[in-house]
Amino acid sequence: MRLAFAGIHQGEEPSITGNGGSGTVFVSGCNLGCAFCQNYQISKDGMGRVAEAGEFAEICLTLQDKGAENINIVTGSHAAPVLASAIAEAKKQGLKIPVLWNSSAYESIEALEIIKDHVDVYLPDLKTLDPVFAKRFFNAPDYPAQAGAAILKMTEYRKIDYSGISLVSGLMIRHLVIPGYLENTRQVLAWFAENCKNRALLSLMTQYTPVHGSEKNPASDVIPGGYLSENEYEAVLLMLEEYGIDYGFCQELVTGSDWLPDFNRTNPFSSELSLPLWHWKQGFV
Repeated sequence: MRLAFAGIHQGEEPSITGNGGSGTVFVSGCNLGCAFCQNYQISKDGMGRVAEAGEFAEICLTLQDKGAENINIVTGSHAAPVLASAIAEAKKQGLKIPVLWNSSAYESIEALEIIKDHVDVYLPDLKTLDPVFAKRFFNAPDYPAQAGAAILKMTEYRKIDYSGISLVSGLMIRHLVIPGYLENTRQVLAWFAENCKNRALLSLMTQYTPVHGSEKNPASDVIPGGYLSENEYEAVLLMLEEYGIDYGFCQELVTGSDWLPDFNRTNPFSSELSLPLWHWKQGFV
């Protein structure tokens, strides 16, 4: 298990951030090859360092002591077995707040079975249902089949439950709208309306930002080069009405790249969004 950063993050959905913020733990590496990954430094370039279960548990307990609403494990699918053990160790030492599994949904049923007893809230992406799109942008033509099956399995594990405004159990499905590819979003929303109504929340995200990677891992030259337009945004809102989806969140139209993280910094995010607690270069801060 390699970790890159841990801190209290204020930029998630309201029911994930809650009042105290989300205790995010960023795992290094990824089992997808997304051409426009905003976290390419840790997903592709290898930033991060090995952390044993004891250190992971200490991170979780410190986040809890600092008032985090949850432990939000970001991109941990490829490390599911060791994370299951590490979460169990943290709970043994006194972790009480909910654990979130924040993933691409590109994971096997076997992996989900390994973590199911350790996770309270599932926060998967549903990036696309188009194999051609998935191959072009994510290097995974089987993504639609794998992610669809994984998400349906997640709906069986946990039912939606709140404590105040904070989600403490259940499933929230994220979808990032890609400029120029609204038909991709239409397919996802239609699938969500058919399969997940009253079983999951939707989080529709509009923050797509062109990310061109590093010299080590340059992004594909075919990625959309601009941001979502106002006309596209309005079209997506109409889709929500068309499919009768009103249970979840829709991000306001976001443009600009100021919010993009830099994991070289002790605080990869802006100080308004994040309070750093642990960094791969120096440990606890």
